[in-house]
Amino acid sequence: MKLLFLACLSPKTGNCTTAERIRAHIESAGHTCELRDAADFKSSAEVASLIEQKPPFEGAIAIHLFKGGRLLLGEATVPSENTQVPFGVVFGGTDINEDVKVEQKRAVMEQVLLKARFAVAFTDKLKAEAEVFLLSQSSKIYVQPQGIKTEAAQGFCWSEFLRRSGVSGEDVEDLHVFLLVCGLRRVKDPLYLLEAFSEWHTENPLVVLIIIGPKIDPVFTEEVEAISKRSAGVYLAQERSQEELHAAMRRSAALVNSSVSEGMSAAILEAMDLEVPVVARDIPGNTAVVQHEVTGLLYSSPQEFVRVSQRLLVDGELRERVVANGKRYVEKHHSLDHEREAYQRLVDTLH
Repeated sequence: MKLLFLACLSPKTGNCTTAERIRAHIESAGHTCELRDAADFKSSAEVASLIEQKPPFEGAIAIHLFKGGRLLLGEATVPSENTQVPFGVVFGGTDINEDVKVEQKRAVMEQVLLKARFAVAFTDKLKAEAEVFLLSQSSKIYVQPQGIKTEAAQGFCWSEFLRRSGVSGEDVEDLHVFLLVCGLRRVKDPLYLLEAFSEWHTENPLVVLIIIGPKIDPVFTEEVEAISKRSAGVYLAQERSQEELHAAMRRSAALVNSSVSEGMSAAILEAMDLEVPVVARDIPGNTAVVQHEVTGLLYSSPQEFVRVSQRLLVDGELRERVVANGKRYVEKHHSLDHEREAYQRLVDTLH
C-alpha cells in the first residue's frame, strides 16, 4: 500500500522524531510511506493534486489535526472527481490543548476527525480532551503511548560540551547541570524558570541550567539568547545530534521541562529511559507521565521548581526512587514493539 504521511518536519522537533519512527513501523510491514512536511502545502487542493499522481497514493496519515489533518479534507482539482483517500490522524498535542480554543480551527478539526478512519492519542487524558472539545466518535480514538528508544553517543566529552555551552571554571565535574531540552518556541516557555534559577545559582554557584534544542521560532530565539546572556548560571547550548543529546542527558543532574502545553514529551520519556531524574511543569501532558515523587518531580511555579530541585540534590533516596520507577514506567508503557504493532494494525484499516 502506498501511503502519504504529513507532519510538521521542523528540524528535530518532537513531531519530526515521532513521524520518522511511525514511518519506520509502517514500512517494516511492507508498505511504502512517503513523509512530507505539512508546511510545504498551502491548501488541501495541493495535497489532492499530489495524491492523484501516478501511481496514486492509496491512503494517508497526518500528525496534528489542524496543521496536517486539514490538508486531507480533499479538494479535487477537477470538481467531478473525489480525490479524498482513506486517512488516519495522530494528535500532536497543541491541536487538542491549544487550537481547540479557536472556533475556526476547532470546526475544521471536527471535520477531520469525522472523516478519519482512526485517530491516535498519546495519552488517556488527550483522548478525553478530544472527546470534550470535538464532536468525535469515541470508538475511533485509540490511545497509543509513544515508543521510546535511546542511544547515547560513544566517546562523548562532557567537559567539552560544557565549555562549548559557555560554562567555564576549573570545577566543572562538581557542577549540578539541569538540562532543559526544547525547541525554541513560546509554547515550550524556556524563559519561565530563568529569574528563579539565576537567584538559586547566586546562592549556589554549582547549579547551572543549560537550554538546548532547535531554533524553531527565530524571533523568540533572539529573545532567549539575549535573556540567557544576562542571566547568571543560565546557558544556551548549540543543538546536538540525538545521540549526543542523550549522552549529555545521562551526565545531567536532571532533565527539565517548562512547557505551557505538551502532548507527550519525548525528552521526558528519554530521560526516564536513560535513568535521569525528571523535573517537569505540572501540566496535563506531563502529569500523564510524571507522578510526583514516584516517576519524577512536578512543580507549579519557578519557586517550587527550585525547592523540589534542591531536595533532589540532597535526598539520595528520593533520587534513586524516581529514577528506578521512571525506568520501569518507560519499559512497561512505552515499548517500541507495542507501538509498531499498533500502527501496523491501524494502517490495515485504510485498505
